[in-house]
Amino acid sequence: MRVFLSDDHPLFRIGMRLSFEQEDHIDLVGEASDGYSSVERILSSNPDVSLIDVDMPGMSGIGVVRILRKAGFQKKIIILSTYNDETYIRDAMDAGADGYVLKCVEGSELIRILRSMHEDRPTVSPYLVNLALNPSVNHVYLNSNLEETAALTSREKEILDCLSEGQSNKEISTTLNISVETVKSHLRSIYKKLNAKSRVEAAKLAISMKRYR
Repeated sequence: MRVFLSDDHPLFRIGMRLSFEQEDHIDLVGEASDGYSSVERILSSNPDVSLIDVDMPGMSGIGVVRILRKAGFQKKIIILSTYNDETYIRDAMDAGADGYVLKCVEGSELIRILRSMHEDRPTVSPYLVNLALNPSVNHVYLNSNLEETAALTSREKEILDCLSEGQSNKEISTTLNISVETVKSHLRSIYKKLNAKSRVEAAKLAISMKRYR
């Protein structure tokens, strides 16, 4: 799978480059740090999947997608964004992007998303909106797991808030005046309800929820 990465943050590109280098099936064919260079280099390299940051100098990622589609580029395009915002998501969809992914996604999860979208396989991720789906079905915005918070109890929400602040199980037990075992029990329930695979992923979801409530 040939991948192109457009992002104006060098550290982010370095991190993704290192992640891709660990994967035999991924070939990073090019990078760009601004919108105009992105258009030129993507058209010349013709990657299977293009990852494009929504905010870049010169031209936004949404603008890049529009120009690529008008130029006849038909390969997969995924917008990378820090914004869990309906306006950005709809703009990306209208421009012709295939997916919209939060940049807090872990490298391994992003690689799984890339592989699934490249192979046209359905994929579910707390960080992904698959814009190729019917909008009426997909209109949960970025993170369907955020909607699952309605299923959390008030105590679980308190624990999730503590988790987002980086508190350990012992610190959470002290803050909420409950036992460490009770904290662990609630965390298992939280992971299940949010479909979180790890403490780190649950914390990231918690931070997103606090930001976009």
